[in-house]
Amino acid sequence: MIDHQLLAKYNQALPRYTSYPPASFFHTEFTGKDYLKAIEASNQETPAAISLYIHIPFCPQLCLYCGCTTHISQNQSLIQRYIDALIKEIEMIAARLDTSRPVTQIHWGGGTPNALEIGQVEKIMNTINRLFSIGPHTETAMECNPAYLTREYLDRLLKLGFNRISLGIQDFDTKVLEAVHRAPSVLPVEELATQLREGGASVNLDFIYGLPLQTPASFVSAIHKAVENRPDRLVTFSYAHVPWVKSHQTVLEKYQLPGADEKMAMFEGAWKELTQAGYVPIGMDHFALPGDPLSIALQNHQLHRNFQGYCTRETTGQVYAFGMSAISQLHSAYAQNTKNIPAYIQSVTEGKPPIERGYRTDATDIAVREVINEIMCNNFLNWEKVAERLGIPADQLRTLTGFDSNRLVPLAKDGLLSFSDNTIEVSQTGRFLIRNLAALFDPKLKGADKRFSKTI
Repeated sequence: MIDHQLLAKYNQALPRYTSYPPASFFHTEFTGKDYLKAIEASNQETPAAISLYIHIPFCPQLCLYCGCTTHISQNQSLIQRYIDALIKEIEMIAARLDTSRPVTQIHWGGGTPNALEIGQVEKIMNTINRLFSIGPHTETAMECNPAYLTREYLDRLLKLGFNRISLGIQDFDTKVLEAVHRAPSVLPVEELATQLREGGASVNLDFIYGLPLQTPASFVSAIHKAVENRPDRLVTFSYAHVPWVKSHQTVLEKYQLPGADEKMAMFEGAWKELTQAGYVPIGMDHFALPGDPLSIALQNHQLHRNFQGYCTRETTGQVYAFGMSAISQLHSAYAQNTKNIPAYIQSVTEGKPPIERGYRTDATDIAVREVINEIMCNNFLNWEKVAERLGIPADQLRTLTGFDSNRLVPLAKDGLLSFSDNTIEVSQTGRFLIRNLAALFDPKLKGADKRFSKTI
């Protein structure tokens, strides 16, 4: 495991690299017209598969740790107008897509998607099924807050074809949940997990470490309880304290938030608990059962990542995102919708893409993205294989990433990785600091005037 001196040495403010370039590089010169051109181009680009993302921003109450784009409201009139606009946006974009392309992923995020009435969910899903090629193997997933999840609601989700449900537990300790203003699950988690399995769906449980009142012992206890439910996947997110971005997080500063050493102890303890229970570590913060597709993909160096989260290279698609603030992730462009709900509704009603900002990737961005994805997902890089996938020489790939093997030497001495002329392999210790390793291949990071969360 990692020692405290090493932790202090590498605990830096760096991008999370959920995309490359990070969203902080998006700009307002990218318009709706640019997005429409990128959509049409995407029909001939790779991956050929389609991933759909549906953003539901509404939440009944604000969780103080939240870094997502949300809207605290139970105004049914506003919610219905939003859903009408969302459906119209889906129809607008589908008209420009080759809808014979297979849809491999449908992901509902938020906000709190299950804050919608189930009839509203059905209306949106019926639109998707009408317009796109949905197959029996399409992964249809929803992030759910168990505080608003009933047996009847869950049963109707299963009948709609949802086959993966992520339950946002965050912590089992009611004192922690109260401190961060989050309601506890209305039903026992073991009952929800059983109902999902009986309905043929996979079970994900999500947790956050670094919250007020958490200790390494209490967090490990929460993970132990979660393991008893044997979820297919479990996530341990690190709380990102960024009050300059999310001002409501300032309220949490009245508590003594866990420091970097405590957070690493939480993560290490969870890692030990999960790996001893047979779970396979995936990327920075995910764990999966050995037979899970993610575990198999990691073993074969075929793990991938898009804005939907971790996936396999076989199932990943270009992401077409719908709803306010949603980010589309195409081969050659990123496009983010406006974060203002009235502006979103008005733009879509007028038949215009509600784009607020975006970014058109060039050949260098695409090359760097592939390398960072390999490091972040597979903990391994083979220069020749990635270069072959991109159709360029390996030396050119090294040049595009600004690679300097001399920068690897001190990291190798610290036990974070090993390397040869053609490969780089991340150690178990290095996985804890994977963002630091990914940053080595990011030429845009030098001189970037950006603020990021700490790596621990």
